[in-house]
Amino acid sequence: MKLYFCRVEKLTALIPTGNEAHNIEAVLKSVAFADEVLVVDSFSTDDTLKLAEPLADRIIQREYEHSASQKNWAIPQAKHEWILLVDADERVSEELAKEIQEILKNPGQEVAYWIYRDNHFMGKRLKYSGWQNDKVIRLFRKSKCRYENKHVHAEVIADGKVGFLKNHLDHNTYLSLDHYLNKINRYANLQAKDYDKKTGKITAYHLVFKPFSRFLKHYILQLGFLDGVPGFTVSTMQAFAVRTRYIKLWILRMERNKA
Repeated sequence: MKLYFCRVEKLTALIPTGNEAHNIEAVLKSVAFADEVLVVDSFSTDDTLKLAEPLADRIIQREYEHSASQKNWAIPQAKHEWILLVDADERVSEELAKEIQEILKNPGQEVAYWIYRDNHFMGKRLKYSGWQNDKVIRLFRKSKCRYENKHVHAEVIADGKVGFLKNHLDHNTYLSLDHYLNKINRYANLQAKDYDKKTGKITAYHLVFKPFSRFLKHYILQLGFLDGVPGFTVSTMQAFAVRTRYIKLWILRMERNKA
């Protein structure tokens, strides 16, 4: 008679932070099921560390360069092979936690998993506006995965099969319109560096046509109008983000030419 043994893999929950006092307790409580809870902090100046210490197993710190760099630095420092990476503005539901635990009881050939996100903005879950199919690779083997070298919206590069989880992450996308604007500005500064080599001369195409096309994409093609005022706001801000990116790139080149 053959005996089948269940090998339970241990899990590190990795949480990047930077002045996340308003988020840190909720996100850490949502990953409390992990065998290790590791916070990688970029020298927060608010109460992030004070609030995280009772809930985290370890806290490590590093100056922030960009998201992918921070995560790639932290991943090898996790104690366990399997990592669940959760941003501070995300929450792991009980259903998702149970699904992850079931997978780790006897992992298959997958080295990583896509997780869909339910995005919330202005107090409403957005069902359209281009965010209805939002997904990220967040559960993965540290020996088989790393983030691509991009300043913004870098995704995991997996050396092997990537599966899908059924349950979703909750993503509290933006606290307010001001928070949204600040994030657009910060991302635009970083994206200018990514777009520098692949973008030619900045023209009306970049400053007028591309932003307007982005608005139409989110609001019309991706049914943002069905999300009401939040959908219109997101569509407008996405168009603004495109224009800001190219203005920042123009400024970057101007300053470099003066140097």
